[in-house]
Amino acid sequence: MTDVPQSFELLPGAGDSPVILHVPHSAREIPAEVRAGILLDDAELERELDHITDAHTAAIAEAAASAAPVTPWRFVNRLSRLVVDPERFPDEREEMLAVGMGAVYTRTTHKEALRADGFDPEPLIERYFRPYARAMTEAVADRLAATGRAVIIDVHSYPSTPLPYELHGDGPRPAVCLGTDSFHTPPPLLHAAREAFAACGETGLDSPFAGTYVPLEFYGKRSEVTALMVEIRRDAYMTEPGGPAGPGLTGLASALAALVDAVSR
Repeated sequence: MTDVPQSFELLPGAGDSPVILHVPHSAREIPAEVRAGILLDDAELERELDHITDAHTAAIAEAAASAAPVTPWRFVNRLSRLVVDPERFPDEREEMLAVGMGAVYTRTTHKEALRADGFDPEPLIERYFRPYARAMTEAVADRLAATGRAVIIDVHSYPSTPLPYELHGDGPRPAVCLGTDSFHTPPPLLHAAREAFAACGETGLDSPFAGTYVPLEFYGKRSEVTALMVEIRRDAYMTEPGGPAGPGLTGLASALAALVDAVSR
């Protein structure tokens, strides 16, 4: 593959901040050589991006970072998750392989073919997935070295109505879903999140999406690395699918800033 601009960006925060706001799914950009391997026509691809992109989550994280008394670090994916999904396992451990949505997607949100049968994901894994994972690992290691801990807050969104690809779409769909990990999400972090988002509507736990993102080097090994996934229901802040942000974005950004402040202290 030809060289392309950096596919992710680490935006520095305060030197004494342990917090990394991770924004993996906010972008729509797809390099031309990657687009060539996607079976959808232009209109179909735009519709798929409307459904699969966590629109405006980078803006929520940016506004929260600006408002927080101690500026958090931000790690932002600048390419669409249709290139690679940096939060998936790149092997058979990934349960989303069942619907064609491992580290490299082969099916759409509506279970239609996205890439041809027999598509080799390895070039995309090598070009995009592994450098992203290394950089995120280094960012967490840097916060550990600087502050003695790292707090990863994953910023996502999800549609108000389940999409066909969802494996657990029949459960509650609160305004804010908090995804947790039994090892990396301690009770004080969860409590701080519930308090911060209380004014944004109902908060729920691990439904419709569960878990957190922690680089594998630290996963299940370093309790100083804590993590929480914040999944915001899209009708709380934008026009679905893929439309503009609305006034709800400001309140959600303020709530995220309050969470950052609580866990920074």
